[in-house]
Amino acid sequence: MAGYSFAVWTAAALLALLPVQAQASGPVTYPAPLVAAQLRDGSRDFDFETGSWKAHISRRLRPLTGSNEWVEYKGSSVVRPVWGGKANLGELDVKGPAGKIQGLSLRLYDPQSRQWKISWANAGDGAITPAMIGQFDGKGRGEFYNEDVLDGRQIFVRFQFSDISQTSLRIEQAFSADAGKTWEVNWISTFER
Repeated sequence: MAGYSFAVWTAAALLALLPVQAQASGPVTYPAPLVAAQLRDGSRDFDFETGSWKAHISRRLRPLTGSNEWVEYKGSSVVRPVWGGKANLGELDVKGPAGKIQGLSLRLYDPQSRQWKISWANAGDGAITPAMIGQFDGKGRGEFYNEDVLDGRQIFVRFQFSDISQTSLRIEQAFSADAGKTWEVNWISTFER
């Protein structure tokens, strides 16, 4: 009997916790499901960059150390479409007082996410970076992000395309050591035809 009383009491307590529904005078309606915003097709976003460019690079020598020492490079950049524009390869060849940089950007469009993945390879070490992921906003500005390691610590990396025209563009790279609260620009590229 004691077990029965406990079971009845437990069931009554559980029922009391259930939400009470008011009697509806009509059918119960539920809010419409949220519809995901239409993602824009960005598969042609890098078309503007195809061709040959004169490149000017400013690079901070020791990022995230408090140093403000920059070096300059000049040279060329050539961007070629691949797979009908769903990817492209950008070759950078610049030199300056601090030496020479030969690099390769590989950009791949993901039609599922409608975002681009950008990887960078440097001829100096033969390594390729983790892909930066992002997109253009449809107004001539692109932002791409990833995580990386700098001097043994995790950092965030931001890559921004801006000031895009038929004859010029600007790219900035910045690092953050505080999970994106603050950013320090360490690479500025300007390109002209």
